[in-house]
Amino acid sequence: MSEAKTYNGSCFCGAVQFTMTGDPVGMGYCHCASCREWSASPVNGFTLWPPTAVKVTKGADNIGTYNKTPQSYRKWCKTCGGHVFTDHPPMGLIDVFAGVIKNFPFQAGIHVHYQETVLKIKDGVPKMRDVPKEMGGSGDLLPE
Repeated sequence: MSEAKTYNGSCFCGAVQFTMTGDPVGMGYCHCASCREWSASPVNGFTLWPPTAVKVTKGADNIGTYNKTPQSYRKWCKTCGGHVFTDHPPMGLIDVFAGVIKNFPFQAGIHVHYQETVLKIKDGVPKMRDVPKEMGGSGDLLPE
């Protein structure tokens, strides 16, 4: 029997640390305006995990939360302001930002909300108008 993989992540200053165990249920890029504005970048790399796979190991009391909508509870370090993850209660998943996971083999499987993109990416990965039908979206694909 093999042991489940464990990955470590932290905020910018290290005051908040966490682990993810196993494999994410999905990875990709989000192009929506909310993610772009929150991440201060043209696209946001995401990894989606079941809540049971994500454990805060240091600084839980140092995590701030902001939710603009009930779909996303964005979490950050109160010391450095570094973003760490977003809880998505309607999906039952936690999005740990790909850039905060140490030595993680990120491989995007999808682009979501590509109709809002400000950075066209030609990588052969499917581009969704919004999100897959299983997640409440249209499931519509857009051309690369």
